[in-house]
Amino acid sequence: MSEQCEWLHEQLQRLQPVRYPFDLNQLPENAIYFFYEAGESWGHGGDKPRVVRVGTHRDGNFRSRIAEHYLLNNSKMNFNKDNPKPSDRSIFRKNIGRAILNQHEDPYLKTWEIDFMKTENKTKFAERRDIHKEREVEAEITRQMRSNFSFRFIESIGQARRMGTTGLESSLIGTLAHCPLCRPSRNWLGRHSPKGLIRNGKLWQVQHLKAKQINEQDRKAILESLETTKRSG
Repeated sequence: MSEQCEWLHEQLQRLQPVRYPFDLNQLPENAIYFFYEAGESWGHGGDKPRVVRVGTHRDGNFRSRIAEHYLLNNSKMNFNKDNPKPSDRSIFRKNIGRAILNQHEDPYLKTWEIDFMKTENKTKFAERRDIHKEREVEAEITRQMRSNFSFRFIESIGQARRMGTTGLESSLIGTLAHCPLCRPSRNWLGRHSPKGLIRNGKLWQVQHLKAKQINEQDRKAILESLETTKRSG
């Protein structure tokens, strides 16, 4: 199981990591991306960084997804009870917020869990929201993202090949999740997640953790995407 994980990490090491601040316009329109977190190392010898999240997007939305994760549009902090908070648009941010609140045993976690992208929730739970509190948490998430997280990406083929239970994203997550050697550090923020699959795992995600690992066809696709990415970079 660990051989596929080691191979994947080593191939990604051929690419330059992207750290904040960066030029969003230099990113491609379509990609699979791999997040790294300060203090997290792989388990295959040495201290190479460990992938802590794999993500992709609907066609043409790579830049907007990265912008949402890092909150590059600061005007989105001007939300109110009639609008969703930034983390309602990014499950990655929402999961980091969950861990921060749970780490401090903050009862506001119950309200944080509500999805205010849904119209009915905006009305039903509006009075439970503490906008000042939410802005404080969002600011801390942004600080964490910009200070502690970097990413690599491979330019990718069509949406159907990337996404879903049969897509490459699924196999990549499965490969990382199944590896018995890559483990979170004692100080990994994810250990404070209220989500058991994150807290007891090693990735900032709960889907595709039991997916099959990458196969030879997947390896070929990854290598082709790597070469495309390197040429365009």
